Amino acid sequence: MYQRPRRNRKSSAIRKMVEETHLTVSHLIYPLFITHTKKEKSPIVSMPGIYRWGHEEVLQEIEDCIELGIENFVLFPVVPEEMKSKRGEYSYDENNFYLKTAIAIKNRFPHINLMSDVALDPYSTDGHDGIVENGIILNDETLPVLAQMSLAQAQAGFDIIGPSDMMDGRIAAIREILDDNNHTNTSIMAYSAKYASAFYGPFRDALDSAPKAGDKKTYQMNPANKKEALLEAMLDLEEGADFLMVKPALSYLDVIHLLNENFTLPITAYNVSGEYAMVKAAALNGWLNYEATFTETLLSMRRAGASAILTYFAKDFAEANQK
Repeated sequence: MYQRPRRNRKSSAIRKMVEETHLTVSHLIYPLFITHTKKEKSPIVSMPGIYRWGHEEVLQEIEDCIELGIENFVLFPVVPEEMKSKRGEYSYDENNFYLKTAIAIKNRFPHINLMSDVALDPYSTDGHDGIVENGIILNDETLPVLAQMSLAQAQAGFDIIGPSDMMDGRIAAIREILDDNNHTNTSIMAYSAKYASAFYGPFRDALDSAPKAGDKKTYQMNPANKKEALLEAMLDLEEGADFLMVKPALSYLDVIHLLNENFTLPITAYNVSGEYAMVKAAALNGWLNYEATFTETLLSMRRAGASAILTYFAKDFAEANQK
């Protein structure tokens, strides 16, 4: 045998030298759930190790994460029922606790990268990402609300706006209102290929934002479709997106790879709550090695083509890499 691939695996030094894919803390974006309270650190039962954070507590959590090398964060609001409405007006209210928390975070840690969430479901009494009338999710009527929400977030200091709603045309509506209000430097990370997935359950537990009726299959993508992701990504690119996201990640590595092969924009992946919960539960039962499994999981997403990964494993990964 003239070719023996094992020669390039015979030592740790050689394996590192020929390693094709690299995973570092700088590739990760850490999701944080924000409440309206001043002090709170309440556990999410379906996501062991993940918490809902009050205003003061989240500042300390971010400081701890920065010490571990984490500089990218995405915030999700846990909105009390009394603040919700049919059209989600509280999402852009100047007294919105989510916006006030973002202002406080950026004032204290101006160097970090802070990403928002844009969708109606946290603020809607219907629990859908768009305005609902007679059981129908209205696309065009929702766009002005998403645009106003995005502008309020940009004004609060968010560096990246994250539209997760999957309404047609929302990237163009958001880009237009941002540019018209001197926020041309505010980026948009489009949830371009967001699938109607069974892996979102723990996230909806965390936000208490599940649909009150029906499902999200008329606007989120069919898990059976791959070519459709090319269309969604192309439209987001043309409308002014700066990043194209695939959500979920682990069951959609082929879609991440497809978008990476066909677009020059950075491709991001959302390693969602259900993917986290599966690994965590198996590890807590002693069935898997936690650190080895989440590292391999994240590495697979990078190998598929993700430039960045939104993941609940971010802090654990950062801690493991400081050992």
